[in-house]
Amino acid sequence: MRRRLALLVAAVSVLIVIAFLVPLALLLRTAAEDRATVRATADAQSLAPVVGTADVETVRLTVGQLAAESGRPVSVFLPDGTVLGSAVPRTPAVELAGRGQSLTAETADGREVVIAVQGRTDGTAVIRTVVPYAEMTAGVGRAWLVLALLGVLLVLIGLAVADRLARTLVRPIGELSAVSHRLANAELDARVVPAGPAELREVGGALNHLAGRIQELLAQERERVADLSHRLRTPMTALRLEAESLRDPQDAARVTDAVDGLERAVTGLIRQARWRAPADGTVVTDAVATVTDRVAFWSVLAEETGRAVDLDLAPGPLPVAVPPDELAAAVDALLGNVFAHTPDGTAFAVRLATVADQVVLTVADEGPGIAADSVRRGASQAGSTGLGLDIARRAAQASGGRLELGERHGGGAEVILRLGPPKT
Repeated sequence: MRRRLALLVAAVSVLIVIAFLVPLALLLRTAAEDRATVRATADAQSLAPVVGTADVETVRLTVGQLAAESGRPVSVFLPDGTVLGSAVPRTPAVELAGRGQSLTAETADGREVVIAVQGRTDGTAVIRTVVPYAEMTAGVGRAWLVLALLGVLLVLIGLAVADRLARTLVRPIGELSAVSHRLANAELDARVVPAGPAELREVGGALNHLAGRIQELLAQERERVADLSHRLRTPMTALRLEAESLRDPQDAARVTDAVDGLERAVTGLIRQARWRAPADGTVVTDAVATVTDRVAFWSVLAEETGRAVDLDLAPGPLPVAVPPDELAAAVDALLGNVFAHTPDGTAFAVRLATVADQVVLTVADEGPGIAADSVRRGASQAGSTGLGLDIARRAAQASGGRLELGERHGGGAEVILRLGPPKT
């Protein structure tokens, strides 16, 4: 935008300079020609009294003196045909002046000035001089050079002023763009310092108001989710009391453990809803510790359903840019899909490794496989909510990674979760 404004001002400035300086240059040339013609005419007219009254010898001396002083050829044609001064043939202008008419005419050598002198007893004499083109254009080139430099200077001044004005427009627009990108990256505390023209200041104020409103709405949503999750504690307390009242100790222990797991999930949901990112924007979670904890949790159910678990974890810690609760939810989603979409007794493997600057979590099973479009939110092969893989996908993308679906060698599904490193 800054370059376009500069080009626009340059084009307008050049047009204005051309519109004013070209006619002025032509006027200067015409004035120089007229000035030289008037000077030559005045010199020729100064001879008229002498030519009209003096003798031939006096006229010859006066003509020679004038030619030497002016540097122009001067001729006097007497009525008897005698030519004094520069010996040149009689031109049509001289013939016309011999009839009593003074005039100027253009020739190959310059501008011819002829003066008719009457009063001599033998007839009309004619004074002729020629203004060379060099004299008519003297100083014109220098004046044109000054005008050209003046035009260039005006264009440069116009560009400097345009660049300064463009900067006052581009800088606030750039700040608006930067703040909008920061808001898009979830930096909801980003604000614009209103600057520039009134319209841009109004846009900046509107963007600040929008950011504040979004921040308020998100805070309200977090509180609603936290409140809703907290309300689940009452029925869970009642469920715990019912479990403790069971007569069979094994049933009571099993139901109590399930209630404890549900309570931990609700507590995690409350923490996640009220979680705030650090002020510097850095989020660090040890992937090894989180995966180890979630695999240990699901291993109990794997043992009950006769599933073999192959766990291969790289030595930790392996920091990733995902909040702890989100990473745990993503791992639970991937492992939960294995139990939900494969029959009992199906073995699965969990591997955690580093590839380049990313941490790669691979969950593979020996089940029937998984469709490529299952990562789409709400899509499910087995009548579930279809949110599990989408949760994992969003966690990966938030860290700068991605989720990949494929098939393992020999059959079965393979889900790869690539997680990016923390920001430095």
